[in-house]
Amino acid sequence: MVSSKITAVFSLVAFAVIHSLTASLPFKRLVMRVAGPEAEKLYLPAYSLTAVLTILPLIYQLYKNPGRVLYKISSPWRWLMVGGQLVAGTLDLVAYLDAPHRFKVSSQLAGSQASEANSLKIRGIYRWVRDPFLLSGLVMIWLTPVMTVNLLIVYILTTIYFYLGSLHWERRLVAQFGDEYREYQKRVHRIIPGLRGSVKESDQSSVNI
Repeated sequence: MVSSKITAVFSLVAFAVIHSLTASLPFKRLVMRVAGPEAEKLYLPAYSLTAVLTILPLIYQLYKNPGRVLYKISSPWRWLMVGGQLVAGTLDLVAYLDAPHRFKVSSQLAGSQASEANSLKIRGIYRWVRDPFLLSGLVMIWLTPVMTVNLLIVYILTTIYFYLGSLHWERRLVAQFGDEYREYQKRVHRIIPGLRGSVKESDQSSVNI
């Protein structure tokens, strides 16, 4: 019988492969070439739906075979942790709304030649943290009030995947925004809000320490 740990890891790897493939520029370039510019409006919703569908097998595996319980946080701390997870979950939406131009497929494919790339347009949460998606993801998984062996294994691997994904995403942003983003990297921390200071909105050269 296949170990539940192996099954969970396999499900995570399958998700990571599909998620990385659909997020890659070559795949986006292929979709745009085959489907045309009209595909851009549907790409992000389709990408998000694919991510949800491909993570479901992993969720099912962890629900069916969570493994030995390592710890279980009791109330009221349990609800504080769940509340933190909910707040972190809303951060993803806030992060997208604060920088929708970063996610336009045409701009990503055009790189530094895109008109949107002329300005990094620092707004909202990005004034304090460079990768709010990484921050949100880590908070959501590690504030889980019940930890099991299989969850711990998946969370450790997920943390590594999140961080590597963040490094790749920033390389893409450097290609898209150039020196402007490199300067931004020096002034705002990747994951800890306000650690290096905060960038003024619409003026990423000014920093409040």
